[in-house]
Amino acid sequence: MLRMIGSLSFIWLLMAISTAAQTQPPVLDADGQPLRSGVEYYVLPGVTDVAGGLTLVDRNGSCPLYVGFAPIGSRGIPVIFTPRVRDTIIRESRDFTVEFSGASTCVQSTAWMVGEENPETARRYIVTGTEPRPPSTLWYFNIRNNGGVYSLNWCPECLTPNCPRPRCGAAGLVDENGKNLLVLDGPAFPFIFRRA
Repeated sequence: MLRMIGSLSFIWLLMAISTAAQTQPPVLDADGQPLRSGVEYYVLPGVTDVAGGLTLVDRNGSCPLYVGFAPIGSRGIPVIFTPRVRDTIIRESRDFTVEFSGASTCVQSTAWMVGEENPETARRYIVTGTEPRPPSTLWYFNIRNNGGVYSLNWCPECLTPNCPRPRCGAAGLVDENGKNLLVLDGPAFPFIFRRA
């Protein structure tokens, strides 16, 4: 009997989370259309003449590859968003995983995750290279509307009664030895999304 009550409670929790996720407004692409799960999009700067779109960057001459910015004028590599809860639309402030479309030179996953912290700047890198693992929240990003442009953030939702509070952060740009990398824990960088 307790097992059935536990199972029903879990199902109710999932349904409540799914319903709550659908109440958030959709993230819109540059054409005013909602971002859809499984569709390829370019993640582009919301300001001109700063950098190109997001791409894979070889930071230190070996794998894994990091998420960074292509040269000005380049759209970068398309990405695919997948919501954490069942939905076909990417919604503001709701968790999703993100992965570059196509293969990398490292022959590893191109899914994004929060990586190591730079001890000099205290900013965390966004890296690729391993497969997402469900118990980890390092894979879950979200998008917030900042008046017509969007910010990418890492602040995963807690889906259980007692989660540790994460050290949330907005994604921004840092120039490291001539390479523009996407990092957390600094000023939020403005983005727009264009369907590939």
